[in-house]
Parts: sequence; structure tokens; C-alpha cells
Amino acid sequence: MLTILDGSAQGSRYCDGISRRGFLKIGTLGMGGLALPDLLRAEAASQIDSKRNSHKAIIMILLTGGPPHQDMYDLKPEAPSEFRGEFQPISTSLPGFQICELLPRMAKMMDKLVVIRSLADCYDQHNMNQVLTGWESHPIQGDSPRIPGHPQGGWPTYSSAISKIQGAVNPAVPAGVNLMPNGAADILRATPGDTGYLSMAHSAFAPNEGAKADFVLDGISLERLHHRKALLSSFDRFRRSADASGQMEGMDAFSRQAFGVLTSSKLAEALDLEKEDPRVKARYGIPNGPPQRGGAAHFSQLLMARRLVQAGARCVTATPSRFPLGRMAQGDYNWDWHKDNFGEARVALPMLDQAVTALIEDLEVHDMLDDVTVCVWGEFGRTPRINQDGGRDHWPAAAAALLAGGGLRTGQVIGATSPLAEYPVERPVRIQEVLATLYHNVGIDVRRTTLTDLSGRPHYLVESDPIPELI
Repeated sequence: MLTILDGSAQGSRYCDGISRRGFLKIGTLGMGGLALPDLLRAEAASQIDSKRNSHKAIIMILLTGGPPHQDMYDLKPEAPSEFRGEFQPISTSLPGFQICELLPRMAKMMDKLVVIRSLADCYDQHNMNQVLTGWESHPIQGDSPRIPGHPQGGWPTYSSAISKIQGAVNPAVPAGVNLMPNGAADILRATPGDTGYLSMAHSAFAPNEGAKADFVLDGISLERLHHRKALLSSFDRFRRSADASGQMEGMDAFSRQAFGVLTSSKLAEALDLEKEDPRVKARYGIPNGPPQRGGAAHFSQLLMARRLVQAGARCVTATPSRFPLGRMAQGDYNWDWHKDNFGEARVALPMLDQAVTALIEDLEVHDMLDDVTVCVWGEFGRTPRINQDGGRDHWPAAAAALLAGGGLRTGQVIGATSPLAEYPVERPVRIQEVLATLYHNVGIDVRRTTLTDLSGRPHYLVESDPIPELI
């Protein structure tokens, strides 16, 4: 843990005389290869290639709990009522392809999207490990039991792998940012910041993880970032206090650089949505005024993701929970709709439709769409048959994903399922193929690139080629 004294703080003190309230707390924070002193030393010694300055990026949107593929992109209107559900299909800009009536903006934008309807190798477990790493196997992760076959420490997430391989674009912005809500780790099991066998320095920066104190500046957390003056005042006070107390003189050059990264305004500015035009926020479905905790405002993560990529982040992982709507009021940060599937979808899908299409339009307006790949998916699909509670249960045999940007050949639908949406019957797609495509889009050759685990053994990022229809 890197800690920086704020000499202005009062209150209880440790035995060394330092105020308990006077610390900048970073905890397990990783800053994309440039913020932690040890990693700064290592990178200074390695003479990193100048190609790192290129800036391709990924925004991954996790619909944790398992979104219902047959109520979104794979409707079966001819199926019996106990399978087809309550929603009607609508035509899209892609001739002959229809999606759910609750996704009208996506329907109009289908030429800029790719729908994969045939994810075929999901694992029957509420764990985001597979979509974040590409691998089924993992150590014990919360209440998720061990699946053998992983290297010591487990697999690194896509964000950590890219941080290790490519480093940071901008020294004031981490390579990876994890925007999951505080407390959502219990649902995700494997969180977007997991580094596996890599150094913790490659953990994604998690500004919402208040429980881990990943980003607390004199009491300023993400929930208070709308207090712009207070935030910048806090940064300035830390700088002045550290200089006046002589703390900076005691640090070596790398620690001073780490301190500079953490107190830079560039990251704070990217996280501060007050700087956005209200019309842009409205397009995402974000109300005016301070950030709200309601479901619609939570999709502000997607606008924040664009701002973070624009500032220099390579990987941003968003987890659009719907707190406090429905079961979210009990802290259930997921799309796990065993009950009232259609009632939940009537709330969640229009919000997702608005925010995702706003993100794609926003990236295009900023001339970023060809450089930023957007991926929207969950850990598995839902049962074809509707249960007695009006819900759909877990179904790993078939699932869907939505892709956009990154120079992909969009305006495509890949794969098809059986008449009841039970199994892929055309072009089954593996999760590793999607991850390989994401790596390819940021300039990483998965056929040649390896990372070394704790025992010195090299591993490929995934054992699959990118999806040939898309690249």
C-alpha cells in the first residue's frame, strides 16, 4: 500500500505520529504499469518500445447474472408460448434480422453492430472469470469453487494482460479501469481487476471500490466527484502538505512519479461527468444534477468509459447494475432473472438500449469508434422454457454477445440457434474467439504472444484465433 500524509488532517494518530485520517489510501490499486514505484523502476529499465503510444482500446460491458438471449437478439416468435416470451420482434436496419421491441435504437443502428447468437461454451457458474480471461479454470473465487487446470495464481483478466503487454498510454491514467459498483464483487466472483499470476501492479484501477479504499483522497470518492472544487482542493492540499512536510524529499524518483500520477487532475477530470454537456448526458439517460444511485444514472458508467478511453485508458470494464431497482434493492447486482423476467426486462432493456447506442454514437462523434471495440455480454444465457415464476433459469448451452467498433466488419449476425433457442445450430462461437478478437483489435497477436506464470512457464493469452468473419 502506498500512503501519502496529509498534514492538515486532525484526529487519532498512529504510534509514529501520522494521522489516521491523513493518508491517501491506494490499497491494492494498480495503475496500468506506471503508478506503483516498483513497476516504474522495472519499466524504466526495460526501454519500452515507442509503439506503446498507439491507442486502441476496449470497453467491455458486463451484464452480470446472464441476460436472456431469446428476449433480446434471438426471439422465437413461432415457438410455443411457454418458450417465446412476451416480447414482439421488430425489424432492424439489417434486412431480414429482427430483435426485441425494447431495443429500437439498436435496431436502427444494426449496421454499426455485430450480434453473436451462438456462444456455445459458457460455463454453468455465476462467475465472470471466463468472459474476462477466456478460460474456464480458476482458483476458488468467493463462493465459486475451484475449477482445476489454471496456473498458479490463476489467469489474468484481459485488462491485466493488456496492461502487462502494452503498458499505459498516458502516465497520468491507468491502462485498465474497472467501474463495477462497490459491493458487486460478490456477484462477479472474478472481478475485472484480477491479475492472476501477473503482478498486482497490473490490476485495473477501481474507483468505486470504497470497501478496499482503492481511491480515497481525504474523503473524496467517486460518489463525490461532482464536487469538483472539493476534489481539486484535496489534490492541491496533498501536494502542498507533502512538500511542506518534506515527505517528497524522502521519496525516490519513482515514488514521486507515482505520487504525481495519483494526484494528477487528468484521471479526476475523466471521472467528472459535470464537465460533460447536459445534452450528451441526456442522450445516455443520465439526469442533470449530481450523480444519482438510481438505475438510469448507473449507465453513466458508459459515458465515463468513453471519457476514460479518451484520456488514455486502454481497457474499461463497466458493470451496469440497476441498483436500487427490483431485486437490486437487496444488493443483488445482476441480471439473474429467475423471477419476473419480462418485468425486469421492461426496465433494464430500454436503459441498456439507450446507453449502448449513445456510447457508439459518442465514440463516432469523437472519431474514436474505429479504435475502440465495445463488447456487451454476460456469463451465460437463460433457459428456453419460462419457469413457474415467470423467469428464466441458467442456460450455458447458448448465449449471445453484442460487438461494435474497433474496425470490425459490422452489420453482421453470426450464428443461429435451434427453434427454441436451446443450442447453436449454425456457426458455434467460443468465448476465446471473442477474446482473441478483442486482443487482435488492440494490436496483440494471440498466435505469438505469451505471458510467463509464477513458475516461469509461458502461456498464450487464449488458444483460439480471432473471429474471421469480423477482421
